[in-house]
Amino acid sequence: MDWKPWLSRWSAEWVRSAEPDELDPDVQRERWLGFAPASEAAIAATEARLGQPLPPSYRDFLLTTDGWRHAGCFVWRMRDTADLGWLRDIEPYWEEWEDLSDAEPDPDGGNKFSRGLMISRDADAGILFLDPGDVDESGEWAAYSLFSWRAEPPTRFASFTALMESLYAEFHEMRQPEGETRDEWDAKVEQARLAALAGDVDGAATVLAQAEEFGRDRATVLLAQLHLLLGQEYQASQSLRRLLRQVPDGFLADPLFTDELMPWLLTEHARSATGYRHSVLQTAMYGERPEIQLAIGEGQARLRREGPRPNFGNPAFDRLARTALAEHADDPDTLWQAIRTALAQWQPRSVDHIAPVALLADPALAATFTREHGRELLTRPRGDR
Repeated sequence: MDWKPWLSRWSAEWVRSAEPDELDPDVQRERWLGFAPASEAAIAATEARLGQPLPPSYRDFLLTTDGWRHAGCFVWRMRDTADLGWLRDIEPYWEEWEDLSDAEPDPDGGNKFSRGLMISRDADAGILFLDPGDVDESGEWAAYSLFSWRAEPPTRFASFTALMESLYAEFHEMRQPEGETRDEWDAKVEQARLAALAGDVDGAATVLAQAEEFGRDRATVLLAQLHLLLGQEYQASQSLRRLLRQVPDGFLADPLFTDELMPWLLTEHARSATGYRHSVLQTAMYGERPEIQLAIGEGQARLRREGPRPNFGNPAFDRLARTALAEHADDPDTLWQAIRTALAQWQPRSVDHIAPVALLADPALAATFTREHGRELLTRPRGDR
């Protein structure tokens, strides 16, 4: 990591997104969330005090800035060379969280909490720390974040750099700052959309998953469709829950939602809503959500009016899909081959429509979809690609 330019971009984006009462005068004046660099002598003294050298990426970070403000959205200040210390000495009660870890206990009885180096100072009921007992071939220590209110085991990262990259993505997801980073990810999302239509499902999915971490809602819209056709219903449900929690502008009126995703959501609700498990639509109804209630009501009205078989899309593809169902509903293999052939006529309903999700809302068609079949459709060029 070349720390200075990257941290400078982070700082500038944070300043642009901050409320006036959040801005420290020094940060506002210098547009820098960090501090002066630590000297080699200060780092050497800290290493002598700790009894071992610091990992390379963290050492380079300290040579760029001795501490940091606003790491993500829940760590307000990181430690510097003057107050770095072992977690067991500073906040030993976190060691109880080791019981939630899936890791095998160490032969010597230690664990990442008892030996961890605490690098966060002020945080929202959480900690960041490095584990000197988990070192890779380049000398990097594994890094961890843990926040008690998440009620989850600590999250492991391969290095301090990887931890900081995750915190930067968290900042983007929650603050949505304007700037080069947002524009670069939006361009990558558009490239991934075109790649998905051209049949590069894995390459597109990788980019979209990364963009989703940076809060790019369009990536989530696209990724949910890939998840559905790949049979990854849990991941698809999580993406749709996220979209319906903070609905992107115009999404509820987009034919992609009304004609493709809503039929599937109603089917998922009928199948999975129970006393102990909520469907995606039930979760979306939490709180005062009149726009969600209206969208669900319109979807239910359409279901009553048109019956359980949705419109499958553009007229040529819809006609072929309905003919296939009429002739081969009792023969799944032949039905699948007919749908496979019909895909050549499929066209997107709107710009972010990249997969024939509506097929999954019909019971007979859904029964023909294996993960392999879904992948086969996605790896074929679609929509004039």
